[in-house]
Amino acid sequence: MRVVIQRVSHASVTIEGVCKSAIKEGFMILVGIEEADTQEDADWLCKKIIGLRVFDDENGVMNKSILEVGGNILVISQFTLHASTKKGNRPSYIRAAKHDVAIPLYNYFCQELSIGLGKEVGTGEFGADMKVELLNNGPVTICMDTKNKE
Repeated sequence: MRVVIQRVSHASVTIEGVCKSAIKEGFMILVGIEEADTQEDADWLCKKIIGLRVFDDENGVMNKSILEVGGNILVISQFTLHASTKKGNRPSYIRAAKHDVAIPLYNYFCQELSIGLGKEVGTGEFGADMKVELLNNGPVTICMDTKNKE
């Protein structure tokens, strides 16, 4: 699983002209799932995300977690995170998981984030044409990949 985590002042996702989810301060997370990903990968990411200390403390130092600031999370499925650009100019998405694998794992990931956060996370709609708006705060953008745990 790959995620791109952006610390935001606010974020929203609109589908067919209707706002599906909107959050205030917190994380907007793009998540890409590949065939080999498991619930253990999702669990590892959830633990890292909930504990990630990238919010300012009283001294302006990034030292607080999303729990400590009462932040929110918006999760957007993003199969293009697994694009391969090795050959040619048209990306290949062959590593991205098919719907029968990706949807249950995406739902599990969102559910586990909700449990860790102690409140519902906002979501997009898997496979939909989504319009995502955000105001990146910092900017702070962090990438994580369960196949390369650094």
